Amino acid sequence: MLVKNLQNIKEKITISAEKDNRSLNDIKLVAVTKNVPIEKIKDIIDLGITDIGENRIQEAQDKFNQLQSENYKIGQYKWHMIGHLQTNKAKYAVQMFDLIQSVDSLRLAEEINKQAKKINKIQDCLVELKVSEEETKFGCPQENIEKLIKEIKDFENIRIPGIMSMAPYFDEAEKARPYFQKTKQVFENVKSTFGFDSAVFNVLSMGMSGDFQIAIEEGANLVRIGTAIFKAACSHE
Repeated sequence: MLVKNLQNIKEKITISAEKDNRSLNDIKLVAVTKNVPIEKIKDIIDLGITDIGENRIQEAQDKFNQLQSENYKIGQYKWHMIGHLQTNKAKYAVQMFDLIQSVDSLRLAEEINKQAKKINKIQDCLVELKVSEEETKFGCPQENIEKLIKEIKDFENIRIPGIMSMAPYFDEAEKARPYFQKTKQVFENVKSTFGFDSAVFNVLSMGMSGDFQIAIEEGANLVRIGTAIFKAACSHE
């Protein structure tokens, strides 16, 4: 089932990418493994998935430590923190994740920088843009994002390769389009304001299982997909 699901997703990514004059190879697929058992994670790694996304530190630690202890294809995949990150958990995030996608405050960025410095690491971070008014959604409001990036862009142990956003959930994916358009516009504005080079500031993370095709059409080059990969492949789903 995983093979079939992944094949279906890649076909959809290809169709959407071609609408924006891009190809499958231009889009990074992050497999979101929240509540997914370790054996299924190994299965998708075996199938060529190179990016794993987790929402919670504790669950990520359990999986990270198990794969490390088994020396399971270490170096063949990267870890992404895609959920809200509390400042007091920044230390653990820096120890595990290649990319923290959810930086939304100066306080959090300062702590990440501090912890990364301790282990001599340059931590890649996306700034999360708040595009929804939903109280459950985190992120930096649009009116504050350039101020935040200005404050953290010169931190010694943080690198900012782009922006992430999470659109509200809709039964019709098309309704998410304006939120992706807004994110792309903010991405371009930030790039222009700070004169960021495209080779350095080039990650636009948006789109999940229900709306990733629309996100890609609007410029996403990193999508975060869980349910569409693992549906019917995990006994508890």
